[in-house]
Amino acid sequence: MQKRLNIKEVAPNALNAMVALEIYLSKCSLSKSNKELIKIRASQINGCAYCINIHTQDAIKNGETNQRIFLLNAWREAQDIFTEEEKIVLAITEEITLIHQNGLSDTTYSNALSFFSEEQIADIITAIITINLWNRVVLSTHLRIGQSLA
Repeated sequence: MQKRLNIKEVAPNALNAMVALEIYLSKCSLSKSNKELIKIRASQINGCAYCINIHTQDAIKNGETNQRIFLLNAWREAQDIFTEEEKIVLAITEEITLIHQNGLSDTTYSNALSFFSEEQIADIITAIITINLWNRVVLSTHLRIGQSLA
């Protein structure tokens, strides 16, 4: 694999803007559990091993179970493993991550309003677009597990 640029060195202001999104998300209305589910699921869809590695470890540190992480890519079939709220978060994650397929559907958005305020939905969307941004940077720069982005 060809060596690629280090975004911190080449575009530090871009990296700082990305970090600013993370700072916002660290203080937002979403639970740590939902944030990590978003990060892991989007990273699975995008095939970002670097981010899957980091966020599964973070989720476990925050009390997530191995079983739920193992079943995350089959959450719809996992019966009672995920709450209805988490299922909505995961549906939004998939629809936004796979935006080229149809984007966030009216049905999913309406279902989300049953569980979340508009502010919380905005935070969910921000968390999803942020991890998708990180996935794209990591995959585009060929960052390997164990290397430092920052």
